[in-house]
Amino acid sequence: MGTPELISPRSPRVTAAKRLAKRAFRGKERRFIAEGPQAVREAVAHRGAGGEPTLTELFTTVEAAERYADIVDAARATGARVHHAPDTVLADVSQTVTPQGLLGVCRFLDSPFEDVLRARPRLVAVLAHVRDPGNAGTVLRCADAAGADAVVLTDASVDLYNPKSVRASAGSLFHLPVVVGIPVEQAVRGLQEGGVRILAADGAGENDLDDELDADTMGGPTAWIFGNEAWGLPAETRALADAVVRVPIHGKAESLNLATAAAVCLYASARAQRVLRVR
Repeated sequence: MGTPELISPRSPRVTAAKRLAKRAFRGKERRFIAEGPQAVREAVAHRGAGGEPTLTELFTTVEAAERYADIVDAARATGARVHHAPDTVLADVSQTVTPQGLLGVCRFLDSPFEDVLRARPRLVAVLAHVRDPGNAGTVLRCADAAGADAVVLTDASVDLYNPKSVRASAGSLFHLPVVVGIPVEQAVRGLQEGGVRILAADGAGENDLDDELDADTMGGPTAWIFGNEAWGLPAETRALADAVVRVPIHGKAESLNLATAAAVCLYASARAQRVLRVR
């Protein structure tokens, strides 16, 4: 078999993919970029609410197509266009310093908030005022690992489809429902009406996470609100919560970063809920 024909760097398909680096174009096209074998593999397996494939196009170097033949074949089987491209094209489209040879164009996959509420979630992460894309993606990954039912990014938070957010999620973006762009007040009101207890994570919270666990108050449906990396949650957001909870610092550390605190809180809730189900 001969070497596949390579797509031209001046191809309209390449130009269209490059534009997705900008939020305005992502929003207009409702497409985003997923880079690397892990993210592309998850994108290939994902289907939208109507059953349509999430991955629409795949750019791959010849070497990567051989190394990850299973992913490329699976992408073709879904109907995605597969373009063999020189390294220079992948480097031009990619947002990473060292592209891994696979780059997928995907449909937006955020879920309506009403669908999340209808499913009666037991554990939800709400990102309010989170501005760092890497943190947003990492919290999403933590939520997925802890078994959360959904993640909500409020209208004051970073774009879910920012390339750094997508990379930091390590494929978890494709695993659980994510709601984007709603006011935090709407998110809290809808969850509370559905019987979900709202906990705001804040280093100055009056409630201690250990005390909450000891009091057996965390076994029910719970949503955690996580705030800005630098200044936390504003007073008006904390006031929406049923309780404001701090992660105890038992050593000499000044504080925990956002993603670490989120992981501790989400796993604490997941553990409490499992214990309650066993009883």
